Amino acid sequence: MEKLDRATHVLQEDAEKGTVQIADEVVAIIAGMAATEVKGVASMAGNIKNELVAKMGMKSLSKGVKVEVTDTDVKVDLTLILKFEANILAVSGAVQEKVKSAIESMTGMNVSEVNVRVAGVALE
Repeated sequence: MEKLDRATHVLQEDAEKGTVQIADEVVAIIAGMAATEVKGVASMAGNIKNELVAKMGMKSLSKGVKVEVTDTDVKVDLTLILKFEANILAVSGAVQEKVKSAIESMTGMNVSEVNVRVAGVALE
């Protein structure tokens, strides 16, 4: 896999068909959407910049997600807010499996790590 720039990576190269490029932001969106589908996850938690952007009306689907795509694999860091009644270990494990599976099936990239950080608990 040839790295074109910091945010876009070549997935497949074929002289007859051309190339497929996937931006890091796309991988982050896949991860964020997969994580929020897991029962027990209240929402993604973002950094200060993401929170300010969300307040201005430009909500980012990759909020709370950091991805690092290399030539050989993908590493994902997620920051979550869980529901109060959720079992933290069970939900975190389910999130790791769901995110890994979603990225690998949609992009064909190998996911080596899915790190989950629980930033808070939603009391609602």
